[in-house]
Amino acid sequence: MQTGNLKRSLNLWHIVLLGVGYMTPMVVFDTFGIVSEKTGGHVPTAYIIALLAMLFTAASYGKMVKIYPQAGSSYTYTQKTISPHLGFLVGWSSLLDYLFLPMVNGILTKIYLTALFPEVYPWIWVVAFVLLMTVINLFNVNFAANFNSFLVFFQMLVIVIFGVLVVKGVMGGEGTGEVLSVQPFIGPHMEVSTLITGATILCFSFLGFDAVTTLSEETPNPSKTVPRAIFLTALIGGVLFVTASFFTQLFFPDVSRFSDPEAASPEIALFVGGKLFQAFFLAGTLCGTLASGLASHASVSRLLYVMGRDQMIPKKLFGFVHPKYNTPFFNVIFVGSISLVALFLDLVTATSLINFGALIAFTFVNICVIVHSIRNKSYRTIRGFLSTILSPVLGAASVFILWLNLEMSSLILGIVWAVIGIGYLLYRTKWFTESPPLFHFEKAQ
Repeated sequence: MQTGNLKRSLNLWHIVLLGVGYMTPMVVFDTFGIVSEKTGGHVPTAYIIALLAMLFTAASYGKMVKIYPQAGSSYTYTQKTISPHLGFLVGWSSLLDYLFLPMVNGILTKIYLTALFPEVYPWIWVVAFVLLMTVINLFNVNFAANFNSFLVFFQMLVIVIFGVLVVKGVMGGEGTGEVLSVQPFIGPHMEVSTLITGATILCFSFLGFDAVTTLSEETPNPSKTVPRAIFLTALIGGVLFVTASFFTQLFFPDVSRFSDPEAASPEIALFVGGKLFQAFFLAGTLCGTLASGLASHASVSRLLYVMGRDQMIPKKLFGFVHPKYNTPFFNVIFVGSISLVALFLDLVTATSLINFGALIAFTFVNICVIVHSIRNKSYRTIRGFLSTILSPVLGAASVFILWLNLEMSSLILGIVWAVIGIGYLLYRTKWFTESPPLFHFEKAQ
């Protein structure tokens, strides 16, 4: 069967909005209650700390995509910088992040819509969600990007209206009683340790800025466009999170009004805008799951394509690009099929697998920058040292803190997945007596 090529048709803002969609702006409300409780009512400050920590890793992704402007993300960077064997294992672990996020969004969609329409069988929502994501991603990456942009802008609209309602309520005596207040950011009883604890939880909200690197072969001049997209994705996501949490903290200085701080999102909408706004708010939440599912589905399809092109997994299936639609057609269908596992998974298990895969990718991308710098002696100038040694070390340190706070279930499930990958690699390379096959991207251009 004749294969095509990925088409360079995405512009900077297509990629940025796909990244922001992956991160899900509305997630700020899902984590607000628990982080507000832990930080003593200073969620925006915790978000600022999380953003600064994640920007170091974002910078590392930006550096590596300039060196290797390909669609494989951490898999490609580790493969070419450190070792093909290790690169496969990093890519294998990253699949957890990318493969399970569409499932998580399918599970969330089922939870939201089942609560709204209890008479409908829950499995119907999962199947409908997966089918929609698969069909949109099959035929044209630009259509998928444009549809995702609509979903992201709708979430932003919800946040803007939320902000207006909060201002109205605060001016009427709710919450802090004043709009221009620094109380959400700083207070007399604020503690650094609790802020770091809150920031550690919130760092997981930033998972997704790295996914835009999988679109490197679908944008013109990726070595320039994609690093900018990575930075803008993390920054815009951070600004949205800080802004939304600031307004929420104005209205809810503490968690005393919530019946359950860990599931405060519906109550936040109800108290701020009433039942009508709560329904509108739910629509924004659903747009968040759709946008994140759409972006993650597209990302994992590209990662599988690169691994298939490298012949690390069957090339005929995973290395195929539809000659008419310029999408990894079979991969999209495969990911859609795998996503149906959401019918049998619970939210905690699926989320655990995502966190392990993301932290593996973040860790090795920072290491890749350091290794590349030492190998090419680019650390000898002050600017080079700050950019290629200090920055990734700070990025790796931030990720290390996340490792320390990773749930044991995430670690156990991730290690099991990694062991399976090692077993497959042993078989594929005949007990490491052969090097994994490599696709020479430069020669194919």
